[in-house]
Amino acid sequence: MLNVHLVPHTHDDVGWLKTVDQYYYGGRNNIQHAGVQFILDSVVDQLQKNPARRFIYVETAFFIRWWSQQDAGTQKIVTELVNEGRLEFINGGWCMSDEATTHYSAVIDQMTLGLRFLNDTFGECGRPRVAWHIDPFGHAREHASMFAQMGYDGFFFGRLDYQDKRRRMNEKDMEMIWRASESLAPPSADLFTGVLPNGYNPPDGFCWDQSCSDAPIQDDPSLEDYNVDTIVTNFLKVANDQATIYRTNHIIMTMGSDFQYENANLWYKNLDKLIRYVNAKQSQGSKVNVLYSTPSCYLQELHRANLTWSVKTDDFFPYADDAHDFWTGYFTSRPALKRYERISNSLLQVCNQLEVLGGPSSKKGPHGDGDSETLRKAMAVAQHHDAVSGTEKQHVADDYAKRLATGCAHCQVLVSNALSKLSGSGAPRVYCENLNISVCPLTESSHKFSVTVYNPLSRSISWAVRLPVNGSRYSVTDPSGRLVDSQVIPVSQSTQDIRRDRGYARNELLFQAQAPPLGFRTYSVSLLPNRPLRASPQHGTPLYLQNKFLKVTFDPETGLLSSLTNMETKQTMQLKQNFYWYNASLGNRESSQPSGAYIFRPNSSTPVPVSLTAKTQTVQNSVVQEVWQQFGPWVSQVVRLYQDSRELELEWTVGPVPVKDGHGKEVITRLETSINSSGLFYTDSNGREVLERRRDFRPTWDLKQTEPIAGNYYPINSRMYIKDKEQQLTVVTDRSQGGSSILDGSLEIMLHRRLLVDDYRGVGEALSEPGEYGEGLVVRGRLLLALTPPAAAADTHRPLAESLVLQPLISLQDGDLHPNTLLEFSGLQAALPPAVHLLTLSQWDRDSMLLRLEHQFQAKESQSHSQPVTVNLQKLFSTLDVVGVSEMSLAANQWKDKMTRMEWKGNTGEKPLRQESADPSPWEVTLKPMEIRTFLLRVLQR
Repeated sequence: MLNVHLVPHTHDDVGWLKTVDQYYYGGRNNIQHAGVQFILDSVVDQLQKNPARRFIYVETAFFIRWWSQQDAGTQKIVTELVNEGRLEFINGGWCMSDEATTHYSAVIDQMTLGLRFLNDTFGECGRPRVAWHIDPFGHAREHASMFAQMGYDGFFFGRLDYQDKRRRMNEKDMEMIWRASESLAPPSADLFTGVLPNGYNPPDGFCWDQSCSDAPIQDDPSLEDYNVDTIVTNFLKVANDQATIYRTNHIIMTMGSDFQYENANLWYKNLDKLIRYVNAKQSQGSKVNVLYSTPSCYLQELHRANLTWSVKTDDFFPYADDAHDFWTGYFTSRPALKRYERISNSLLQVCNQLEVLGGPSSKKGPHGDGDSETLRKAMAVAQHHDAVSGTEKQHVADDYAKRLATGCAHCQVLVSNALSKLSGSGAPRVYCENLNISVCPLTESSHKFSVTVYNPLSRSISWAVRLPVNGSRYSVTDPSGRLVDSQVIPVSQSTQDIRRDRGYARNELLFQAQAPPLGFRTYSVSLLPNRPLRASPQHGTPLYLQNKFLKVTFDPETGLLSSLTNMETKQTMQLKQNFYWYNASLGNRESSQPSGAYIFRPNSSTPVPVSLTAKTQTVQNSVVQEVWQQFGPWVSQVVRLYQDSRELELEWTVGPVPVKDGHGKEVITRLETSINSSGLFYTDSNGREVLERRRDFRPTWDLKQTEPIAGNYYPINSRMYIKDKEQQLTVVTDRSQGGSSILDGSLEIMLHRRLLVDDYRGVGEALSEPGEYGEGLVVRGRLLLALTPPAAAADTHRPLAESLVLQPLISLQDGDLHPNTLLEFSGLQAALPPAVHLLTLSQWDRDSMLLRLEHQFQAKESQSHSQPVTVNLQKLFSTLDVVGVSEMSLAANQWKDKMTRMEWKGNTGEKPLRQESADPSPWEVTLKPMEIRTFLLRVLQR
């Protein structure tokens, strides 16, 4: 028999055309008819009417809200449905996350949040066994690796490149084993992966939702519109056609779509009839059997088939749904929201750590009631594939940002309470969130204040503190009372232009702060009698900037960069950098595809330079050397070299992007070097492992390249590089962006997009963010450049990227500090080894906390650090005694030693390895390259 697994489902975006709240309650149905609460009401009612019926649900963010509004009787019914396997949770994260623009740490957090609720509420029967990403626009290898480590048996998705899908259909290769790590030994990052036949929609002609127009099954023979025979015949053809592209006698059909089943009776009444009438044909020799099912039931049948499957080792980017329709624009869409999400993630990790280190008084203390939960949920929502991706309507993007802001405010109260407890100073703390435009009322007006730098990393850091001030001379002292070298420079003209009436600081105070691992250091700042600024900007282009590690030269004719030298390795490369924009295709629905929130479609392969020259000014002092470059009224940059820095900082400012000429613009920076890259470049996957990219090439099919620019763009979450045998140029980014190497020896990164038309993928509005003043959004960001020999590159870019993702949190207190204030603290007994990153430290319940340690190097990428490392958990913390330890899965919803996964046979011939624990003792844990280990620790405060 051909067994057809019908999977009733709804796809409920956690915000897209409407906000999360509007989607849940069914508000603003003039935008889109959708109300999630009614879907769950209706489905639960209909499931009770026929024990054969099944349903899957995915987004815990919506389910938890609905569950909390139900009475005990309804909750009991739902629990029985879950225990019977008739209501099954699939995926189970807070949302269905984007895969291109998310950082792995935030993905793990949002999955943990959703899965914990299911675990606590329904136990083992509520634990999803299948990952389900039916809507994201391309699929990242690191996501598959994470799902495997979370214990999933398989993964199904809906979207893949049209050329890839055609090849897979022809070769019956729609299902495979995805080997998702080059570092982790198989099968620990192997994941069975299936491509769904119809995206996530029903086959044509078989949609019976109130939003559909297909004919219902009319089974009264006396009716003129009696259609049972027609529908059965059509269904048998669809099923048999689908069977020709899959390998077993089981096929899956998704019966549902966006926000369907609000009136579940329509669907189930017709599906009941479909199953009855199709199966009745078996008595006449039909070999088709139709049943209500779920993805995990379907997966179990595939596993029983005991076949050998193809093995995939690359990823599913970029995604195109037609020849000129590459979904590579969203890698950069809404760059300010992408940065805000990254900053919020950093604050959340600080908040989580200080909740543990500060103890119970962190939540309720002298500064009020604070919590980490509000930001945790806001960050989880922000991982949705129409959130941080930038593919939502403007009012929804505003709502995401507002949620993050609310969460950050709650976290700041908790941080203040924890720092009060740890330091002994209860004075109010201020967090200046507009330092990127040199706005901070406290530092602008105060004659004396203190600066506390909290470092969330597990190693000491040196961090450049820049504070807006109005004085010209200050003294800065460290906890020992020693003077710290500090300088005052004027606020750049571009910053003054951006902030308009919001900030009055004329200058910036600069000094280099040190902070211990998982700890803080407090500096005292005092205004000194004014004197004229020594570091006023000098007009004209300098020949070079240089410290003991780097030298960068400029072309005196153009004001542009001309070379970069690593003084330690004595390497020099040519380096030209400039800003350009691609002219966005306007197109129309009938004739050609335009650029939009999702799609990147330049109308020429040659970008337009913003300017061929830059007007320059130079600031040089003992802390920093800067060249201010002005490329035009809407693009400027600061090339910055700190005194002890091994990387060059490029702080770019772009916007408002002008569109009065009728052209949408996709703004890039391009770095052109003397490196012989031979068509190869490298990008990270969700901030972790790095994948090789080859221009105009895909590893798994013969690419017919139709878009030489957009078809070569890939997501960059934290780094991108090119290399030859001698040199490697690595660019570390401060947010997710799109990038490529269009020309040999070059890297380009898209920074900002402003477009004039919609791209016809559903969002229904142009991506033209208005900004505060309605003239278009100004965006500012940083790129860090490192020139190294290839063999030593990871030793530089791994910690560099980590320090941009988890950046120090600066808090300020006005006036003199109390004499008994503790000015320096570390939560660790000692810094962790360079290869080890403390990924998670958060309160789990009253007596236990969640700890994740990761090996942050890939196998073979570092001669020094790509080796196993052992850490003693009992010697980790300075203020906590670890008295119990239990290892968990990556998402912390099952015990590691109880975690079992289906085993699959790949066509590579090798046998899966049994991973034996190499831990010397229960307290000493060994991390292999790219391994993340998750522990529940029972602790006592010292």
